[in-house]
Amino acid sequence: MVVVGRVEGPYGVRGWLRVRSYTDPAGKLVEYRPWHLHGDGGGYGGWREVRVREIRPHGEGYRCSIEGVADRDAAARWRGALVGVPETVLPPPGEDEYYWRDLIGLAVRTAAGSDLGRVETLIATGANDALVVRDRERERLIPFIAPVAREVDLDRGVILVDWDPEF
Repeated sequence: MVVVGRVEGPYGVRGWLRVRSYTDPAGKLVEYRPWHLHGDGGGYGGWREVRVREIRPHGEGYRCSIEGVADRDAAARWRGALVGVPETVLPPPGEDEYYWRDLIGLAVRTAAGSDLGRVETLIATGANDALVVRDRERERLIPFIAPVAREVDLDRGVILVDWDPEF
């Protein structure tokens, strides 16, 4: 399952959910099906497939109605649940494009061979994405842009960067 959003809480009294999209652009969330929710809603453990009846833009996110959630109390149980879709519904990334999930865990090294750590997560800064790289001693934020990120080798599990190891 690939996480594409999160349930922020209930909306109204008829069981609608407020959902934040993690997709880029945010509107892609509407296109992906089937949805699966992962959380404690209704006492379900693990991922549970749900049928989206209706989804509408709402502020910076969306509000949606799913089958089996008919009132505010039922919707409130899904607060904090992750929204996931099967990996197979996502389009393949374009040339020199990567899904963040494919970069998390990769080793980061300088062109000179210094190990900087592993990608813990990424941050969207507005101007560009940044790698959050952690080793045993410190955390670094490294811009994920050319010419800083010189090469991504998913097969070897390495990102080569032009970065001062002391920074």
